[in-house]
Amino acid sequence: MPKICLCLTGRTLQRDLEILEKYRKYVDIAELRADCLDPDERFHIRRFPKMAEIPVILTIRRVCDGGKYAGHEGARITLLAMGLAYAEADPRSNFAYIDIEEDINVPSLEEAARAFGTRIIRSFHNLNGVDANLAQKMKDLCWIGDEIVKAAVMPQSLDDVRLVYKAAREIKDQEKILLCMGDYGVNTRILADRLGSLLSYTTVKGEEGIPIAASGQLDPRELTELYRFREITEKTKIFAVTGFPLKVTGSPKFFNTVFGIEKTDAVYVPLPAQTIESLIGLAEEIGISGVSVTVPHKETLLPYLAVKSNAVNAIGACNTIVASPRGWLGYNTDAPGFSDSLLNFSGLKDLRGKKVSIIGAGGAARAVASEVFRLKGKAVILNRTAARAREIAQPYKFAWGGLDSHGIKIMEKHTDLIIQTTTVGMDPDVDGDPLKFYSFTGKELVFDLIYKPVKTKCLARAEAAGCKVINGYDMLLRQARYQYQYFMEKEFPSSLIGRVEM
Repeated sequence: MPKICLCLTGRTLQRDLEILEKYRKYVDIAELRADCLDPDERFHIRRFPKMAEIPVILTIRRVCDGGKYAGHEGARITLLAMGLAYAEADPRSNFAYIDIEEDINVPSLEEAARAFGTRIIRSFHNLNGVDANLAQKMKDLCWIGDEIVKAAVMPQSLDDVRLVYKAAREIKDQEKILLCMGDYGVNTRILADRLGSLLSYTTVKGEEGIPIAASGQLDPRELTELYRFREITEKTKIFAVTGFPLKVTGSPKFFNTVFGIEKTDAVYVPLPAQTIESLIGLAEEIGISGVSVTVPHKETLLPYLAVKSNAVNAIGACNTIVASPRGWLGYNTDAPGFSDSLLNFSGLKDLRGKKVSIIGAGGAARAVASEVFRLKGKAVILNRTAARAREIAQPYKFAWGGLDSHGIKIMEKHTDLIIQTTTVGMDPDVDGDPLKFYSFTGKELVFDLIYKPVKTKCLARAEAAGCKVINGYDMLLRQARYQYQYFMEKEFPSSLIGRVEM
């Protein structure tokens, strides 16, 4: 079972010890990043293993490998040797591991490490992508035969990540540490067991003076408690959420909390994907059971579905896929999640006699339009690209238009309910307002599907005018419960409603 390693990046040994003590219960190993220490502190690294009372990796990472050490290479080798010097009989007082890069060949240093019982981690870092011959490169790192080989690579897409999982299968019996950095690589930190990696590196977040050791690292508490890292095995079912850039998603918290409460052997991970092809490729490589699909893939996903639900066929968008022997099964839970939330918010039984404005023309707008039609409402679809608005509107005989003077004039007749479905107002466009042209009267019901921030500029302006408003959080919870039904093939437990948040 992979172990959790805490990267210690403080400027002093004392600060590193404080962090280790605070997070000790979450980790198995510590990595002393001596390159992050103040220069004077580096001369005292030999003391650290005994003080830490936990196995420690000694690392002095160079700038070229993503670290902070910018000094002379000879001085760095001397510091590494100092960390091994004066070995004690009790191995717990010595460094358990020393990280030596692939291009460093200092036999005396390695001989000292072996003599003192310190395992050698022979590492390489690719900060620009994934080596095409990754498996062979890792085999070649094992010079003597007793080293632990380590590869840390920076994937540029999920296609690159898939290559890493493939390489891991090719060297499944080799003792190794294997990981992907960056946002694309977060899943490899969680699924270290699937890579056959001996450990997963973590960094504490939100602690003063403690920089993140490498991009993509999770907080040890988050890895342990949210993702239940220690319980993941080759039998654990994998579920995921995809989208791009996937900066905001509460789905991992929701599903992993439910899995934890129910003691379900499953984990839910984030998989940012620029293209749906790369998502499908990785999902099939590692055997993902189901995926929640967010913008911008709800429509481009359709050609990859073996079976589409009636809702997906009617709406033309899919936000939930489930693996099956027949291929991917596609469903849409945005639609029922939206209508359940809307009716609960408004107190209405349906939308008869209501004139509705729907802003946007993406997958979410398609689901909203289908439900407004089902609930007997009359609507106008407005979008920057009028042709896309027309495409959604025509099957329901709704009005449509662009975000221009003509469209705005039509909207003025459809303001009982205003539904904002675009990403304008989300990070990084938090100051955006897709309805900046419209002056709220206070009589409108306003539904903004964004939930982070809690109140977009648009929603805050509507509330200030006296409108009854709601964001997308309640809808998000409701559609996630429907997704659970498809993922787990059973009803969402009523006992968990209100107990699980995003």
